[in-house]
Order: sequence, then structure tokens, then C-alpha cells
Amino acid sequence: MKTKQEANICKRFVICLFMKIKFYHKLYVRIRNMLQDFKKFALKGNIIDMAIGVIIGGAFGKIVTSLVNDIVMPLLTVITGTIKFENLFIALDGQHYDTIEAAGAAGASTLNYGSFITSIIDFLIIAASIFIAIRQLTKIQDKFIPKQEEPPPSVKDCPFCKTSIHIEASRCPNCTSQIETEETEEKEQADSEPPA
Repeated sequence: MKTKQEANICKRFVICLFMKIKFYHKLYVRIRNMLQDFKKFALKGNIIDMAIGVIIGGAFGKIVTSLVNDIVMPLLTVITGTIKFENLFIALDGQHYDTIEAAGAAGASTLNYGSFITSIIDFLIIAASIFIAIRQLTKIQDKFIPKQEEPPPSVKDCPFCKTSIHIEASRCPNCTSQIETEETEEKEQADSEPPA
């Protein structure tokens, strides 16, 4: 009796083991396929170019922010006579505060138009520099990359039924109309000219 029960237990164990192996093998295949697809996706040229662009863009953003905060804004401060653009704000509770921090400490809501002006100047500098860079790249491309000439057209429209036919066709296969080609026009002109 024990041997039959032991055999059943062993049989169940083997079946469970086989099912687990099958499950883990399917899981392994799915993960492997997903990683292969990700590898194909990640190593495409456009993705790598985009990643490089994002990294360079982040560094460029820091440079532009420093340019605006450390060079442009102090010059605008001298021209406009305002001490700091960051301190240009309107307190919405009607009170007057010397700084944004003082208004925040008092619990007043503020409309920070000085920071907004700084952000607009940031944007304009970034947009101008990107425009200049793209313009230079297109000039370089036009100079070094030859333009591909468009092939001559291989089809034309039938003047009667307006379907596309081969450029050298003298008769439309759809409406069977006689179509004048350059050769037939030359023959007609030669026939119509009086002999010399």
C-alpha cells in the first residue's frame, strides 16, 4: 500500500516539477525576447542621437541659464534701474513687501512677473541659438551632400479619360484614344509643311 502511495506522490512531484520547469522556461523565453527587442530599439541610430541630444541639451540649458542670470539680467538691471528682476512681483493681498521671501513668510500670494521675464529671455536665447545651429547645419548639408535629382516622369495622364498611362504610350489602354506624343506631333508638323 505504501509503495502505491509513494508512487503516486512521486508521480505528482514529477508532474509539478515538470510544470514548474515548463513555466520557468516560458518565462525565460519571454524575458529573453523582450531584452532582444529592447536591444534592437535602444541601439537604433535615432535613439542614440536623441539621447546625445538630450544630454547636450541639458548641459546647454545650464549654460544659457548662467548666461541669462549672470550676464544678461545684470545688464538689463543697469539699463532699467531695477535692482533684481527676481524681486519684481505683485502681492495679491494688496500689501507691499520688499522681497518675495518676505511676502511668502507673511503668507501672501504673489504674481512673480520678474521671474517670468527671466524665463522668456531664457527661451529667446535658446530658440535663437537653436535656430542659428540648425541654419548652419543646413548650409553644411547643402554644401557637402549632393541633392538627388528627381527621375523624369514615367507616366502621364490620358487627356480623355484622365487615367495614368506610360509616358511613351500613343494609345490609351483604357479608353483606346489616340494620344499625341512628341514623335506624332513632329510627324504632323513635317507633313503639314509644304515641300521646299
